[in-house]
Amino acid sequence: MNISALSEVAVRVIVGSLGLAAFGIFFGLMLKGIDRKLSAHMQGRIGPPLRQPFRDVAKLFVKENIVPDQAIPWVFNLIPLVGLIGTISILIYLPLGGFPPLFSTAGDLIVVLYLLIIPSLCLVIGGFSSGSPYAIVGAQREMATMIAYEFPLAILIVSIAWNLLQKGMTQVFSFSTIVATPVWNQVSGPLGFIGFAILLVVLLLVTPAELSKIPFDAAEAETEIAGGLLVEYSGRNLAMFYLTDGVKTVVMASLIVAVFFPYNLSTLLGLGTYDGMVIDVVFFLFKVFLVILFSVTLIRVAIARLKIDQIVYTYWVPLTLVSLVGLILVMWDGVIMNFFSSA
Repeated sequence: MNISALSEVAVRVIVGSLGLAAFGIFFGLMLKGIDRKLSAHMQGRIGPPLRQPFRDVAKLFVKENIVPDQAIPWVFNLIPLVGLIGTISILIYLPLGGFPPLFSTAGDLIVVLYLLIIPSLCLVIGGFSSGSPYAIVGAQREMATMIAYEFPLAILIVSIAWNLLQKGMTQVFSFSTIVATPVWNQVSGPLGFIGFAILLVVLLLVTPAELSKIPFDAAEAETEIAGGLLVEYSGRNLAMFYLTDGVKTVVMASLIVAVFFPYNLSTLLGLGTYDGMVIDVVFFLFKVFLVILFSVTLIRVAIARLKIDQIVYTYWVPLTLVSLVGLILVMWDGVIMNFFSSA
């Protein structure tokens, strides 16, 4: 590859990364505003305006950044930035709005799930580095929650990969393969449909824990540990954690859309290039909104906060067992299909 080609690739990566960062931050804050407004109306309140998250971030960036005396300063200040960069980097591997991912590898799904650990780990490290007993308790709870919801996620990955392998696909962990062959198109009978529906519900229930939303927000729990992980953070550091949460909201919703609903309207309607692009982006944002509505807003309005032992039990026992049931149903569906095709 010559120098000019390398330069073009470098410019594409840089511009694309900056564009994805702006996209993730803007729509992440917008989704937070919509979530707060809808939950307020569901509770009989007016709620803040949709632009309130943007105001909060702008105000935090001009506030004083206070570092506790007992904190480890360089870790305390570095971790929020690492968490934000790590979360934005996930968008590089996700197909968004009908566009292919900026980076595509044979193991996109595995890379994304590993990168999802970074923002949670940054919260844990930031809590420990602050030296606050409330933050340390929150960090311990966050670690327990992370370990708990990894079981259902692992089963979901195995289910998708196994099903694609049974269909003769290669690169089963690549989003290009997953988007090109949606899970619902691979279903050959009612067992497979029920299995994937179960796995979809499990992933929707994992999302609020990934985002530290009620009822799985024991790590922050303002009424118990005064904000927990973030109790000592202020100013621009708190703003970066706030932005991280917004971008991660887009990431989780986009991940669910890419795995279960990677459909575009342009192909169905036979639209032209530019019209199709606009329609696909709008349709993608609509799907993202619906995912957040059902996985975050409705759940946190309907259910009170769980204790940390209840959170761990919920993910380790009921949801893990339900995920295994979904995997078994998907496997049986494939076995039955192969049996009848060979007969």
